[in-house]
Amino acid sequence: MSGPDLDQLATHLTDETDALLVVLESLPAPAWSTPTPSPGWTVADQVSHLAYFDGAATVSVLDPGAFGELRREALERGDSLCDDLAARFRDRGSDELLSWWRTARSEMLAAMLAAGPSLRVPWYGPDFSVASALTGRIMETWAHGQDVYDALGVPHPPSAALYDVARLCARTRANSYAARAMSVPAGDVVVELTAPDEQTWTFGEAAEARITGSAVEFCLVATQRRNLADTALVASGPGALEWLEIAQAFAGPPGAGRQPLDA
Repeated sequence: MSGPDLDQLATHLTDETDALLVVLESLPAPAWSTPTPSPGWTVADQVSHLAYFDGAATVSVLDPGAFGELRREALERGDSLCDDLAARFRDRGSDELLSWWRTARSEMLAAMLAAGPSLRVPWYGPDFSVASALTGRIMETWAHGQDVYDALGVPHPPSAALYDVARLCARTRANSYAARAMSVPAGDVVVELTAPDEQTWTFGEAAEARITGSAVEFCLVATQRRNLADTALVASGPGALEWLEIAQAFAGPPGAGRQPLDA
């Protein structure tokens, strides 16, 4: 498959968003307080997180200077940023959160589509293109949506967005090391994944090191929604296992990851 098309990415994000909205819109208000696998976070916290950072993404496109203020706050708060933001919005009810997220997502997509795929925009790590920014929002929606699905005990419906998540996860090996102030080992690691429809997705140049297995499981590990021990992923060759053990597709400080399910 070729590189991402902005309209296609927008469609994939909308599909992933709509699937999660189907679940959220049917929840009674008390269920929004259901704890999710992210320690200390409820379903409501997952939604406010997505809404806040969709808004931040819009600012990064429309007013990079103003985004600098958001980035400064992130640097000041460091590891506590996301927990602090979750606490900040806990006075909002479920209807207000849903309205906020819908509006923030719509405004973000409109800003990104108007800007075009190649415009460079700031974020909490290095600047990147609008296409990469939109792919990042797909990954975040998929990952935080997974926490909601897990909390409520409902399956995460597969969508075309999974390919975008897998592609991003496979391209963030360097970020996994940078988040821990570690040097990236020499050489590439090929990622060969089996999609839900049995297609094979291959990322990376030919190399001795290789990761193989389920696309869903690889994305769960790289977004730190599953412990590697709870998957059937296979890592072989120099550096492959080390990467999986520290994989982190998202920007920011190193995540704590998840404990094994039987721990």
